[in-house]
Amino acid sequence: MIQGVIFDLDGVLVSTDELHYAAWKRLADREGIYFDRTINDRLRGVSRMASLEIILERAARAYSEDEKQEMAAFKNGLYVDLLDGLTPEDILPGVTETLDGLAARGVKAAVGSSSKNAKKILEKTGLLDRFDAVADGTDITRSKPDPEVFLCAAKKLGVEPALCAVVEDAEAGIEAAKAGDMTAFAVGDARKSPRADRRLNDIRELLALWN
Repeated sequence: MIQGVIFDLDGVLVSTDELHYAAWKRLADREGIYFDRTINDRLRGVSRMASLEIILERAARAYSEDEKQEMAAFKNGLYVDLLDGLTPEDILPGVTETLDGLAARGVKAAVGSSSKNAKKILEKTGLLDRFDAVADGTDITRSKPDPEVFLCAAKKLGVEPALCAVVEDAEAGIEAAKAGDMTAFAVGDARKSPRADRRLNDIRELLALWN
């Protein structure tokens, strides 16, 4: 039986996709690089520097490492400023009820996110105290589809990976969950992943596991 559930953050618990898109778009426009929502979709579940490399695929010139660091810092500064506007109203539908249900069933809950801003997002939305553990970009060196962040979250929960389930909205996250020997539940765009163990139309369907 599953003893711990690890949630991705963006697109699963809180909707910050538009904030990421706005920040990356402003950076791309500054550099004269074409960027649209299709490219933005490739950034789901990917670290900041890996996301930048994807954007730079369309750049007209090569960038030095110092320039890349400046660009990543510029984007992150924009994004952090946008995060200040987050409130509990930005929590996605069904999340609060799902967390209440897991707590009532004695199931541990964690966040596993590549974002280094995860704790700020959780604080702004009032979700931080709802989790037994948070593993984020400050804890890891490898982004999804590497399972590092989920394995870190499982370790913080004190639950064996095989007894953990991951809830993800990105295919890279599903791949990471399976690489970590965890059950993978897909929501949103991740439902098209052939490796998902179960596809959820509503995050509250997760609770049926313990009924």
